[in-house]
Amino acid sequence: MASIAELLTNGVLLTRTLQTIVSAGVGLCYGALLGLAGGLLLGVSPNAARLLNWPIELLRPMPSVALIPLSMMAFGFGVKMESAIVGFATFWPVLILAQSAIAGVDRRLLEVADVLQLGTAQRVFKIFLPAAAPRLIVALRLAIGLALVVAVTVEIVANPQGLGYGLVTSQTALKPADMLAYLFWVGLLGWLLNSALVAVQRHLLAGLGVGNALAKEAR
Repeated sequence: MASIAELLTNGVLLTRTLQTIVSAGVGLCYGALLGLAGGLLLGVSPNAARLLNWPIELLRPMPSVALIPLSMMAFGFGVKMESAIVGFATFWPVLILAQSAIAGVDRRLLEVADVLQLGTAQRVFKIFLPAAAPRLIVALRLAIGLALVVAVTVEIVANPQGLGYGLVTSQTALKPADMLAYLFWVGLLGWLLNSALVAVQRHLLAGLGVGNALAKEAR
């Protein structure tokens, strides 16, 4: 705790935390949004799911850290390089879970949409996303944890910034107390982010009444 207090006092820990959060957050936004869009497409269209199944299964097992050399050549050091790798890593779980969630939407809701003659955009925002929201939030929770892990890993291996680089410099300086402080801080940060998302999930899902709202509109 003394090491954490010292790192907080001199501002190093907060600076490195901000660097990690920015890189992880940018990559998470790219990965989650693209994964959600792809999951919607694959969940709504079985033909697209069958057509794209083999390329997805070919690329999905690829370790995200294996892209570090390529990303460094494309972007150099910094946020762009790190966020590109985080985006690749978080894209796949969101894609797979979003596809499963969308494909599992109650068919009766789609029948109501047919009765109401809803367009594509209306179906997405009034039916698919609200009905699949619980599983989509689970996907987002998984992606947030993965984004933090990948960001710290990239910083340890290649990117001289953030909490991962703080671990490396503490090791080089033979300061095990600082290393443990960084490890504890990363775990605490992950716990706080997950707790915040759980709180958002409770409030969001409490306000969702997809079936009742559509039933009332159908009347």
